[in-house]
Amino acid sequence: MPDTELLVVTGLCTEGVERVLARLRTADPGVVVVHHDLRDIARGRLHRRIRDRDTDTWTELELAHGCLSCTLREDLLPTLRGLAGRVRRVVLHLDPALEPEQVCWALAHVLVDGGGADPGHGVVLTDLVDLRGVITAVDAARWLDDATGDEPVTERGLADLPDDERTVAQVAVAQAEFADLIVHTGSASAWEHARVDAVLERLAPTAPRSRLAELDDDAVLLRRTHAQARRGRPDDVHGPLLRGAPPLTTDCGVRLLAFSARRPFHPDRLHEAIDLLLDGVVRTRGRIWLATRPGDVLWLESAGGGLRIGQAGEWLAGQDPAAWDEVSDERRALAALGWHPRFGDRAQDVVVLAHALDADGLDAVEAGLRSALLTDAELAAGEETWPALPDPFGFWHTDPCGDPEPAGREAERSRGEES
Repeated sequence: MPDTELLVVTGLCTEGVERVLARLRTADPGVVVVHHDLRDIARGRLHRRIRDRDTDTWTELELAHGCLSCTLREDLLPTLRGLAGRVRRVVLHLDPALEPEQVCWALAHVLVDGGGADPGHGVVLTDLVDLRGVITAVDAARWLDDATGDEPVTERGLADLPDDERTVAQVAVAQAEFADLIVHTGSASAWEHARVDAVLERLAPTAPRSRLAELDDDAVLLRRTHAQARRGRPDDVHGPLLRGAPPLTTDCGVRLLAFSARRPFHPDRLHEAIDLLLDGVVRTRGRIWLATRPGDVLWLESAGGGLRIGQAGEWLAGQDPAAWDEVSDERRALAALGWHPRFGDRAQDVVVLAHALDADGLDAVEAGLRSALLTDAELAAGEETWPALPDPFGFWHTDPCGDPEPAGREAERSRGEES
């Protein structure tokens, strides 16, 4: 086990994040806090701040390109590499525009100089540090509005990352969903707090939630976490969608819908049903397959008023036996258990987390998704006829119409847009 522990702290509310950092520094006065401020990244400038018990140092750096990958590769990862093994605990304070899953993926997959006697030998940071997990600061008075809106991140004044078309909701939901500990840092009414907690309990069921003042040292230093804590590990797109067994009961008007089906979606009808996955919904996520793309696993994900659909690999159905050897044991087991004599492992599995839909509204979402499936007559026509179905996902565009994007690229849509 590496000698240096690494904790990642994130959140949209900068004041709340600073309060969490102050609590961490009280729990461990020797902790080193590393922060990369991205406010000037579009101009190729990066502001690095390092704080410890005795110093608080800001450094301005010039990047070859003003992008996130350069920030990670050229400074963030090398900085952490230099601290690994020298200090007991490092806290990585993320810029509010960043999503922790992307950064944690880089910690586990991007090679940095190994240093020592063989500086040319690359290593990944998770071989050098014990990544304890992610702490997300949440202000209950504002978080649900952020997580369900459609404001672009650029209008919020967050870092101007190149080609960044995300909404604030997508960032807020991603920060909470990937947490190992959620800390309430602001003041909110009892109803606001209860409603946000009901959402978070279903969005991030393995992340304990606590008010800042109630945290003990073991909790804030992530010495005590859920048995299924993420600890920086992204989910497998073929893993269980209800990870951590979130409650399926209704609380404060917050509801979960788990939708499954074993026949393909008609692309045009699914496209027409998409708004049902946005209005009154905090989060939609899951695996889908379109009749026009029998081999592709598509990942659907929404947050507030923004939605993404992108390719996430291929179904095992129709592939040669060698493909089974290349996937995880869990995926092999799930595919075998649910194997369909005609469709193999192909299936629809979507989870919808709603905050402003009553039971009838959630039933309407399920009915809309079922109506988007192929009918019996369309199934009977045979798979050779399905490629001719109208497919608006083939080349995605928004109003006002611009240049179409190839289907292989991730498609995005926000509430109110038509294509």
